[in-house]
Amino acid sequence: MTKVVIGMSGGVDSSVAAYLLKEQGYDVIGIFMQNWEDDDNDGYCTIKTDSMDAIAVADVLGIDIEIVNFAKEYKERVFSYFLKEYQAGRTPNPDILCNSEIKFKAFLDHAINLGAEFVATGHYVSKQTTTHGESLIRAVDTNKDQSYFLYRLNQHQISHSIFPLGNLVKPDVRKIATKLNLPNATKKDSTGICFIGERPFREFLQKYMPTKIGKMVTPDGKIVGEHQGLMYYTIGQRKGLGIGGQGDPWFVADKNLATNELIVVQGHNHPLLLKRELIADQLSFGLNELPQSGRYTAKTRYRMQDAACKIEYLNESTMKVVFEEPQWAITPGQSLVLYNGEICLGGGIIN
Repeated sequence: MTKVVIGMSGGVDSSVAAYLLKEQGYDVIGIFMQNWEDDDNDGYCTIKTDSMDAIAVADVLGIDIEIVNFAKEYKERVFSYFLKEYQAGRTPNPDILCNSEIKFKAFLDHAINLGAEFVATGHYVSKQTTTHGESLIRAVDTNKDQSYFLYRLNQHQISHSIFPLGNLVKPDVRKIATKLNLPNATKKDSTGICFIGERPFREFLQKYMPTKIGKMVTPDGKIVGEHQGLMYYTIGQRKGLGIGGQGDPWFVADKNLATNELIVVQGHNHPLLLKRELIADQLSFGLNELPQSGRYTAKTRYRMQDAACKIEYLNESTMKVVFEEPQWAITPGQSLVLYNGEICLGGGIIN
């Protein structure tokens, strides 16, 4: 019997994934990963509730489950990077790093030590075997597809992973959970970064980084307001700027770290918010080889349609991406993810 260790978060997706694996004849063990413990006693942290939900589901399914603490690895490999990026004025995506460094590295190592051949998660993604190796494929549920968040996985990680939900749509996953009487069948999906939870983002960052108030200025230098610290703002942000007056709404267009100024513009389609080119570095491709220069589609953020583009390499770790149409609010620190049809090739960090 093939042993599979599944990460159970207490949510409905990983719970149904565990059930499906058991139905397919695998020897299934559940693991609840505790990745954060700095302030797990405050009202925003859901670790206790989530772990109890995961244990309750494992009990219904008749599988063993253990709680494993990866908080040290998370702090060293993910959280330190998160802070460093914010200090540099960029907007990182820690969930992407959490997948490649914790869920499919620290967790995978732990599972292999337990004698497992595979790890599994409740991610909406599939994989396929080609002559070159195994590649991630978009999920059937295009609304839930999470290949964007998994683009940094390498060959070793992909080949030792199973994704039971790749061919299901979310409503069907809920139906299965309800039919099984799982205690979390109607639990709402978690949102936001795992270690911040539902708390106000600004309040969280203030605990770790000093705030430096500065001016909000237009591209020609006119002062229109005051920002609370560059780290709290991201390119394309509209809410929370506090700039009144007539005309079109205001958006964040850029940050000037040298002068501690936030550059703001009026109008959703202001030229400073639209760019046709970007440079991406820290490249990572699933087949461990660079795709050929040429035409592909790409996303510069999770919730966006693919955009047609052309890539060329500046060196082995940096590529230039030119889009057919200008893209809105390309944000340094976020990820550029490249697709060839349904195949998620990999990508890099927008520089």
